Amino acid sequence: MRITKERARIELKIVAILAISAAAALGASAESARDSVIKIVAQIQRADYEGDRPALKRLRDELKPYIDDKQIASRVLYWRGFALWRRALNGFNDSVDPKELEADLTAAVDEFDASAAKDPNFADAKIGAISCLSNLLYLNRKDQARVDELMPKGKALASEAKAQAPDNPRLLWVLGPNQWYTPPERGGGQDKALETYQRGLDDARKQRGSVADPLDPSWGEPELLMNLAWSNLHRTTPDVQASEQYARAALALVPYWHYVRDILLPQILAAKTSAK
Repeated sequence: MRITKERARIELKIVAILAISAAAALGASAESARDSVIKIVAQIQRADYEGDRPALKRLRDELKPYIDDKQIASRVLYWRGFALWRRALNGFNDSVDPKELEADLTAAVDEFDASAAKDPNFADAKIGAISCLSNLLYLNRKDQARVDELMPKGKALASEAKAQAPDNPRLLWVLGPNQWYTPPERGGGQDKALETYQRGLDDARKQRGSVADPLDPSWGEPELLMNLAWSNLHRTTPDVQASEQYARAALALVPYWHYVRDILLPQILAAKTSAK
């Protein structure tokens, strides 16, 4: 059958329309996936502050369908790791079985490692892994073989993160506890940790509002305020007034923060009453 020029033009136009429609559908699908992940991430962060460990586990699983999305895979993996990391940290406050804490932290490290593999320039994935490894070291502090296994990786990641993002407030929040428990003669100590937290808080405030992508981590200021509150309460010479100020500043940012509102602040107020 002979194809006329007019028919050929019509068929080409149809092909072009179909191609445009397919591209638009793919773009809409990608945008829909991104929007879904953003909503889940917001719920993860809320569940963390609320101390809702079951929700953190469920929400981590809800991100699974998106781990193969090339455009957002590194961030999806990060937030899956974050959910498990914070599930473990909240578990420490709730006296959860150490074996369960270790399982969450170990799985979180795997998620953070996978995130960093997808995007080697994404320092926050390494930062999350550093904290998980530090907590695994604490849980296994009496098992020298396990300590020897975990320590080199933690040190290597810390060196990489410091070189890559020295002013990242989340890195400083993660490094502070290690300094707190390290003797001054080895470069640590309470004053050193407090300086690190304060520097992190200053950086967090300078960077406030600078993160444009909601899938990129921007948390840090409330957490640093919380650690400054805890540290001033527990330092050798407690500063209860400063501790209360930092705790209330954290709650001004996150009023529903279970740990600060229901655990830390009552401890501070009890210490304040005892001091009188």
